[in-house]
Amino acid sequence: MHLTDSHCHFDFAAFDDDRVGHWRRAQAVGVRRLVIPGVEEARWPALPGLCASLPGVYYALGLHPWWVADASAGWQKKLEQALDRADARCVALGEMGLDGTLALSASEQEAALNAQLRLARERALPVILHSHKTHDQLLKWLRRTPPVGGVLHGFSGSLQQAEAFWKLGIHLGIGGTITYPRASKTRKTIAAMPVEALVLETDAPDMPLCGFQGQPNHPAQLPRVLSALAGLRRQDQTTLAGQLEDNVNRLFGWR
Repeated sequence: MHLTDSHCHFDFAAFDDDRVGHWRRAQAVGVRRLVIPGVEEARWPALPGLCASLPGVYYALGLHPWWVADASAGWQKKLEQALDRADARCVALGEMGLDGTLALSASEQEAALNAQLRLARERALPVILHSHKTHDQLLKWLRRTPPVGGVLHGFSGSLQQAEAFWKLGIHLGIGGTITYPRASKTRKTIAAMPVEALVLETDAPDMPLCGFQGQPNHPAQLPRVLSALAGLRRQDQTTLAGQLEDNVNRLFGWR
């Protein structure tokens, strides 16, 4: 089986000790590609070189709501310039979004989100979205500026919300959440959604799987996410893996 981790923070310090070795470990269990979301201004310049050194590793450029408060006054222009310099390994714009747990005001978060949604539409790039306790608000902004496609990473929510995102062409990023029996609402939702709406992710080094709490997550855990998803949907893993690869190929324009 070939798998793609659609959301992995492989540029974070957790992998600094031996990034090549960590990637080989993931490849050994069938992970052939991963996408690193850009989260802050300071990380944008290093992403092209990092990905060029690791076959199968791609990136996105964006400003995560956690880092909006630290961004420079000219971050939008710098993002445009980074996109101008980007190579073919840049497959999306993000990670962008909203977070209801931040002290940063909703208006400041929404301004950063709106600027990036507009830029993504101008550049015809899919978006990588973050949403924590803000699904309905995020849907409102997506309807105002519909993207050409995208993924809501780490989805956790109701069937109604999932269907609303998919109606806008937003895939659902499926990760470690579904491995927790207590996440019954999300598990039932994912089982009910059309397979075409789903892509796999780890969010490593964050979002550890059930049984691995307190440990850094790793892209090599992706087959476990696949196994959990196959169990929920009562599907053969090999068949499901092929369907999910078709989805991520369409999402990021891979052929």
